[in-house]
Amino acid sequence: MNEKSHLNHLLLLTAATLFISTSGALGKFIAMPTPVIIWWRAALAAIFLLVFCLYKGINLKINNANDRWTFFIAAVLMGAHWITYFYALKLSNVAIGMLSIFTFPVMIALLEPLFSKTKFDPIHIVLGLMVLLGIYILAPDFDLGSSHLQGILFGLLSALCYALRILILKGQVANYNGTMLMFYQVVIITVLLTPILFFLDTSNITTQYPYVILLALLTTAIGHTMFVNSLKYFKASTASIIGSAQPVFGIIIAYFFLNEIPTIHTFVGGALILATVVIESIRSKTK
Repeated sequence: MNEKSHLNHLLLLTAATLFISTSGALGKFIAMPTPVIIWWRAALAAIFLLVFCLYKGINLKINNANDRWTFFIAAVLMGAHWITYFYALKLSNVAIGMLSIFTFPVMIALLEPLFSKTKFDPIHIVLGLMVLLGIYILAPDFDLGSSHLQGILFGLLSALCYALRILILKGQVANYNGTMLMFYQVVIITVLLTPILFFLDTSNITTQYPYVILLALLTTAIGHTMFVNSLKYFKASTASIIGSAQPVFGIIIAYFFLNEIPTIHTFVGGALILATVVIESIRSKTK
């Protein structure tokens, strides 16, 4: 890969990170019940991704029944990740919501020995403690009645769901196209969440649909597809380091569009959490 081509791919990866970062401000801004937002996000993304798969001639065949169950479990975890993440955003703010889910790389490192033959590395205990310290600094107080603390707890649950999804899908990435994997996940999420449309108010979609379309198209379909495709040109560790800019982009977007100003606690706690992402990514690169 020549220098110009490398720079182009790097710019596309950064653009993908920026697009995915819009989830924070959009999740906080869209005025609908969280499960309804996720249903629309998944349903519209499924349409966009299906069109893309047909246009590109991507094979949508699932090889066997075991893979179908893997896709289903991964989709349930993805849906849970999105819902708890959006609750985190609604209860706290974009900065805390996005930073708390970026504990997922350390969760993956700690959980991976349970899913594969990877040996446990004691350095992950140190990184885990760094994350805990970052979370402690993020939380203004440890009163369970505090919406900020509730937001952090939802963010941590979201991170756990995301980490488990990645570990479950890890073996499938070599066998299936990344866009195809994403397509089936959003289809399953759409089907599973359809009943909630009969119980929660969906009338507000008439005023919110431009933002929901942005969330489904820009954040989900385009952003995630571009990010997955970038893995063809970069190591996962490199993509992870650049991907860790998501909370930074998200905080900047929230500042300009939602007038959210992070506190010094957010900066210090967030810096500790993001430092663990960079450290683990660099370590995995040198192995």
